[in-house]
Amino acid sequence: MTAGKTDVRQGLSSAEAARRLIEYGPNRLETERGPGLPAMLLAQLKDPLVAILVIAAVVTFAFGDYVDGGVITGVVVLNAVIGAVQEAKARRALDALAKLVPLETTVLRDGIVCRIPAEQLVPGDIVDLAAGDRVPADVRLAETRSLEIDESMLTGESVPVPKSTERVPDDAPLADRTDSAFSGTLITKGTGRALVTATGKATELGAVQNLVATAGTVATPLTRKLGRFSRLVGLAILVVAAMTFVLGVFRGTPALEMFTAAVALAVGAIPEGLPAAVSIVLAIGVVRMSRRNAVVRHLPAVETLGGTTVICTDKTGTLTLNRMTVTQVVAMGGTERDCRIAGVLCNDAELSEVDGERREVGDPTEVALLAEARRAGVDPATVRARQPRTDVLPFESERRYMATVHRDETGELVGYVKGAAEEVLARCDGIDREAALTTAHELTARGLRVLAFARFVPDDAHSAAQADRGGLTLLGFQAMHDPPRPEAVAAVKACRAAGIEVKMITGDHPGTARAIAAEVGLVDEGAEVPVLTGAELDRLPEDEFDERVAGTPVFARVSPGQKLRLVKALQRRGQIVAMTGDGVNDAPALRRADIGVAMGRGGTDAARQAADMVLTDDNFASIEHAVEEGRGVFGNLRKFLAWTLPANIGEGMVILVAVVLGVTLPIVPVQILWINMTTAVFLGLTMAFEPKEPGIMSRPPRPPARPLLTANLLRRIVLVSLLLVGAAFAAYTWELGAGAAVAEARTSAINAFIGVQIAYLLACRSLDRSALRTRSAHNRILPAGIGLTVLLQLALTYLPPMNAVFHTAPTSWSSWAVAVVAGVVAFAVVEVDKLVWNARSPMSENPPGDGRPTGIGGQVHGHRGEQAAAGVAPPVQEDPGAGRGEHRRHGDRPQRQAAEGGVHRGVADQGQ
Repeated sequence: MTAGKTDVRQGLSSAEAARRLIEYGPNRLETERGPGLPAMLLAQLKDPLVAILVIAAVVTFAFGDYVDGGVITGVVVLNAVIGAVQEAKARRALDALAKLVPLETTVLRDGIVCRIPAEQLVPGDIVDLAAGDRVPADVRLAETRSLEIDESMLTGESVPVPKSTERVPDDAPLADRTDSAFSGTLITKGTGRALVTATGKATELGAVQNLVATAGTVATPLTRKLGRFSRLVGLAILVVAAMTFVLGVFRGTPALEMFTAAVALAVGAIPEGLPAAVSIVLAIGVVRMSRRNAVVRHLPAVETLGGTTVICTDKTGTLTLNRMTVTQVVAMGGTERDCRIAGVLCNDAELSEVDGERREVGDPTEVALLAEARRAGVDPATVRARQPRTDVLPFESERRYMATVHRDETGELVGYVKGAAEEVLARCDGIDREAALTTAHELTARGLRVLAFARFVPDDAHSAAQADRGGLTLLGFQAMHDPPRPEAVAAVKACRAAGIEVKMITGDHPGTARAIAAEVGLVDEGAEVPVLTGAELDRLPEDEFDERVAGTPVFARVSPGQKLRLVKALQRRGQIVAMTGDGVNDAPALRRADIGVAMGRGGTDAARQAADMVLTDDNFASIEHAVEEGRGVFGNLRKFLAWTLPANIGEGMVILVAVVLGVTLPIVPVQILWINMTTAVFLGLTMAFEPKEPGIMSRPPRPPARPLLTANLLRRIVLVSLLLVGAAFAAYTWELGAGAAVAEARTSAINAFIGVQIAYLLACRSLDRSALRTRSAHNRILPAGIGLTVLLQLALTYLPPMNAVFHTAPTSWSSWAVAVVAGVVAFAVVEVDKLVWNARSPMSENPPGDGRPTGIGGQVHGHRGEQAAAGVAPPVQEDPGAGRGEHRRHGDRPQRQAAEGGVHRGVADQGQ
């Protein structure tokens, strides 16, 4: 060994390896310790909605209602725990990446081949690679023999990549660097010897880990909107309560009494049941999605799916079957049967069925040839038994073909060749080579992988290498690809009909990506499929990048950093992005996307840990189903808000009106807590079980900037709030006028209040259509909830213990008639309101038209490509230059210079 160089036959010396280990550090992916559990739990209390809950808990405890106060406290603790668990998600994703580095490896040190811990590898080491191993570090290949590596976790390439020692330009895309291998990838075939060029965090795997750690997360639309809503509600409650206190004191009411009234107003107005209701509605959505092969790991992801405007999907296994399939056999110099027999015999794969289950062993391309033969009635086992192999010339990336020799039933020898069309045709005699090449190129242009087959007469039983001398007889071609899932085609069509853009982001070849995109319908039939490659993305000027990304449906040969950059570009345009993926290379984008969707069957742990949702069947159709369920969940959330807010506002207004008029409170604080506690659980939560409304997937996505409460819905809430206040005062005044005591009058007011709530609940089953057109049988929980509420009101009215605790009293049956009349009137008013106003401006969360939002937190925006409203969907900041060659900019330059600038030339000097 000479200074600065590594001898491929000796390797590094132990002393030099020790020195480099100190210089470059261990070959492992380290993760920084995150904040402890207490710190993460406390951080959750900064949320404004949680702050309102804390206030509610303090107030309820102050009034001595320890049961309700305990429930609210429990909700606070539960939300904090859920938030802390989600913060730990990224840490698990980083840990999953670290586990991909093998524990031991075979290395050449001091001229001796030995096994050492993989973390002791240094740049300049010579390592041996063998099938079944994971590559221990980033390496440059010095020797190969039939070496193939599955790099799908980094590149998305659907088949193992043949490797060679032929140098590739340093700026080639990751998927095209056939002279290199990368840490964590799996060796599927052959052997090799290689020079370590980068270790630890300087590897491509380390670059991905860095991207995951720095990608950041984006708050979901629901989280953003609830946060803004909570701040507005909290501020409004404080202002109104303070004004009530000041007004009462100014009119001469004792300060202590007015403080009690102001606190009662706050108790009534705080929607303390909202976080629990949101969690339950989302949890029910999780259950519904799990029945459709989508497992949700993060509750808000349920609603986010419903608001998705762009789905960025992987190709292999998601839009396709992840199974290479022969789609066309072209006979040239023989019959199609001859071509299929050649595909069976010149083949190392095995295909069988055990208990009805297909078992595959070997290269996916060769498995596809066996499957095609079986489909056409050629049994591989029978053919191989009749023509046993006597010799083989293995496929090599430099040679690009394979040859075998067989002895048939008559004792004659026959040879078969399978390989790249150009290589096989160059060795064939008696053909129109140009015409044959044209046929092969036409198949390739359609995104198919083409293999040529030929036959020759060997000199002896061990002369497979004779194929290299030429004299072959062309049999034909077999063209194959990974076909689209039939259900994915329908799902893409449904998504596009729903106004959701679908973009394919893959590490595969542009031609293959373009062909699949056309087949699954990413563009209109007959239209050209625009494709941008990773290299082209890097050359785009910054001021053109976002626009070109928005207008392109297919991206090919992209790196992990480029995937992350694509997601950020779409988010900057106000899009709600769902990103699918299965490999390590997808983890940064999965974490950054509004909703990350990982593959459950073929995905890596790193992808699953970084994602919000996992597909158990790896099927794009399941994403479409999940979007449909997500839209239904958001619709039910809005119905719950539309129902619960008038109750809270009405309770507060009852106190406010009583103070302004200077009359006795018709409902006291402990009774307000009773209303909140019972109706939120037994009435409001029935909205979580509402079925999806018809036509939900025929509407465009709701605009990301659209607030939870539009102007139209706010008008409805105010209307119902006034109806509730009117019903309470009417019942209270009626009973007092009939000679009833104050306790009886208050009881009647409570019953009337809840009567209106029940009637409005029925009306809220659809915010647009008449409730009389909905079928209650679809929601069996609804009548049960109403029945339980009525029973509780009877108990509150007539049971002495309840009378003592809640200051109620038995009433006459005529007071119940007042409650029923109040409910009927409220129902009729709301239905007329629907008829009059929704004819002009539908209240649905996804109305037809351009979906221009107005109201709280919203500005006027189109439903596509607009910046989110301030405070609702803040713009995402782009890391300067993110995505441009990240794999070369994470501290790896010194290692690669040391290993390649001097060390690799040392390998080359030894005459590789």
